Amino acid sequence: MRCVNAEPQPVAPPSHAVQAAPARGGGALRRLWIPAAVLAAVGGAFAYVAAVDPNEPGHYPVCPLWRFTGLYCPGCGGLRSAHAFAHGDLATAVQDNALAVAAFLALAALWTVWVVRAARGRPMRLELRPVALWALGASVLTFTVVRNLPFGAWLHP
Repeated sequence: MRCVNAEPQPVAPPSHAVQAAPARGGGALRRLWIPAAVLAAVGGAFAYVAAVDPNEPGHYPVCPLWRFTGLYCPGCGGLRSAHAFAHGDLATAVQDNALAVAAFLALAALWTVWVVRAARGRPMRLELRPVALWALGASVLTFTVVRNLPFGAWLHP
């Protein structure tokens, strides 16, 4: 005996049938507004640091680690580096904080990839493996230790 289903089964369209493209009303703009907002925020921060010189005392607070211990943290000189970077003086930016300049460039490249992927409708996924995170941490730690040793004086801000 055979069991018969009372509901009709859907019929698949033929393989040559043309399917309608999904509606794109504002899709690209909707996908790009978050990267654009991030660019506006970072651009505003860089514009502020470019306008208010961190080399003049009184504009920004002093690093507490340097103030109380005399040791340079990995971020010491970062504002001066950003100021020089915003003015196009790459040599001074690297001299003030080489790690910050590397971070500026890496984040600009990452933002560019994000925009391209968003424009194409692909999600941005950044998954760092533990080895990459340990390598990044070791790099920052090495930079911090070397800049505080006598032979690393060239890394002082």
